[in-house]
Amino acid sequence: MYWDYYIMGIILLPAILLAIYAQSKVSTTYATFSKVLSQKGIKSQEIARLLLDCADLNNITVTKVNGKLTDYYDHKNQVLALSSSTYNSASVAALGVAAHEVGHALQYKDGYLPIKLRSLIIPITRVSSTILWPMVVIGLMFNFAVYPGTTLGNIFLWIGIIFFGLAVVLDLITLPVEYNASNRALALLSQTEILTEEETRGAKKVLSAAALTYVAALLNSILNLLRFILVILMNSKRDD
Repeated sequence: MYWDYYIMGIILLPAILLAIYAQSKVSTTYATFSKVLSQKGIKSQEIARLLLDCADLNNITVTKVNGKLTDYYDHKNQVLALSSSTYNSASVAALGVAAHEVGHALQYKDGYLPIKLRSLIIPITRVSSTILWPMVVIGLMFNFAVYPGTTLGNIFLWIGIIFFGLAVVLDLITLPVEYNASNRALALLSQTEILTEEETRGAKKVLSAAALTYVAALLNSILNLLRFILVILMNSKRDD
């Protein structure tokens, strides 16, 4: 039995290794291209404002937030927030990140389906995430301490796994959303000639590295889901 649980633990190893690699890739790639200034020398907040205005999104405010790579687009409040490391920078890395957030704004404007689905599921996953672990803990308590040999604990575990499945769906939807935003960003930077062809390739490397973190998150969610399902199957086998 202990060997089975050991196997379940190493199931997560590929996701852990990919997450470490992805984070390292983001850090090194961003650090490299944050030192490469664009030839035109336009700052990221100016680029974001220009691209938004060109798309008739004048109502969106460009603001500054603390942190490094904490950039985001808030559709509800119509705010495009650029981190301290991005806002006043004219580097290829910073311009790529700013254009990426503009890409999210354009997704909403164009009615891009995956981002609509993502907006719908996020509130649900916030609620389910608070219920997930209590269900798992209660299920394990019933199986190992309260009523061993019954299926009641497994019922709680299955409820928890259903909620965890929603998180997997969210990560799955997030992947095309992020890749699409990056593709939009690169197209904008190329079409407007804000960056040269060589600089655009640098921005692409930064955005591709960032996208890899979402791949790692999805793999982690899938393997965690698989691990919890194996817990139930093992407990069910023990009860037979």
